[in-house]
Amino acid sequence: MPELKPQPRILSIDALRGITILVMIFVNELAGIRNIPQWAQHMKADADAMTFVDMVFPFFLFIVGMSVPFAVKNRQSKGDSTAKILLHIGFRTLGLLVLGLFMVNAESGYNAEATGLRESLWTLLFYASVILVWNVYKFEKPFIAYLLRGIGVVGLITLGWIYRDNEGNGMQVHWWGILGLIGWAYLFTSLIYLACKGHKAGVAIAIIASMGFFILGRETDTWASGQTGHAIHTGIALCGLLLSLNYFDGKTKQPYFWAIVFAVLLAIAAYVLRPYYTISKIWATPSWALYSAASCCVLYTVVYWITDVKGYNRWTGFLRPAAANPLLTYIIPSILYALMYYFHFFLFPDAWRTGWLGAAYCAVFALAVMGLVKLLNKIGIRLQL
Repeated sequence: MPELKPQPRILSIDALRGITILVMIFVNELAGIRNIPQWAQHMKADADAMTFVDMVFPFFLFIVGMSVPFAVKNRQSKGDSTAKILLHIGFRTLGLLVLGLFMVNAESGYNAEATGLRESLWTLLFYASVILVWNVYKFEKPFIAYLLRGIGVVGLITLGWIYRDNEGNGMQVHWWGILGLIGWAYLFTSLIYLACKGHKAGVAIAIIASMGFFILGRETDTWASGQTGHAIHTGIALCGLLLSLNYFDGKTKQPYFWAIVFAVLLAIAAYVLRPYYTISKIWATPSWALYSAASCCVLYTVVYWITDVKGYNRWTGFLRPAAANPLLTYIIPSILYALMYYFHFFLFPDAWRTGWLGAAYCAVFALAVMGLVKLLNKIGIRLQL
């Protein structure tokens, strides 16, 4: 497996992750604002178009792929065997799937009367359990951490057990949610990285295979038809993995040149496939994925040159806490809204959630969440799957 450059943390990856998270919070909040231009909204499934909003999710997948080699190398440097690394990957994937399952069901016809708890209270208890399970503890006596995690696990099991929707059903897999989709892409990308031992040719073949899997699923009536989204999401993460190897395997000469070549090839492939499979985030098409990945290559190259090469990285300080705690940052808006619903108190009147005033509120909200992450870190709340 190729050696990565011996750097404890890659600032450019953190910076791009922080930017993506900031924009993600902004656009998630923007979805509830009325009278905003189309370029600030998700495009419809059959529009054959995309906006910057449709690119936030693939950017996150791309960064997940970029981080995989460093995560595996870090485990190996601690002496973990391949079996232990696979177990860690499995538990991390399971955690993302569980979180996605709970979050989707909370939005899918929650029945407060049948469940026995107000939706906002159930949601708050869920996130409290999440924090208990996945917080990074620094107690001198480890049994305290085990106890708190145990309480969190019992909380999740209990909340899942009592949950009922409007049809009287318990929890169901309607879809995996954003975190669940990231979990599947992370799993497949990690396994492919280990299987091909980090060689770029193997990763490139896997990217082509992921697009081929989509085509197979769309053109045939087989089990693959229901898995095309996972293939495309994995393909995006694999693009991030390949770019990461390009810059940090220590063997690639002229990495800037090859990064741009990679971006151009991705854009050409997207252009060629577009007449057959239109651009659509909702349908997770190859053209959407490849154009997004090409954009990621270009933007990351710029960020890498600014932060890691030229050393202009003071501007990343505000982004670093969120970049190092993406899960905590992702769930904070949901926690805040659950608190607002529980106490019947809202920061921003609904009548003002329109136009540029509403968009300005979304920007302030996103910045406030990023600041809140830093504050929570200072009091010992850091989540790590």
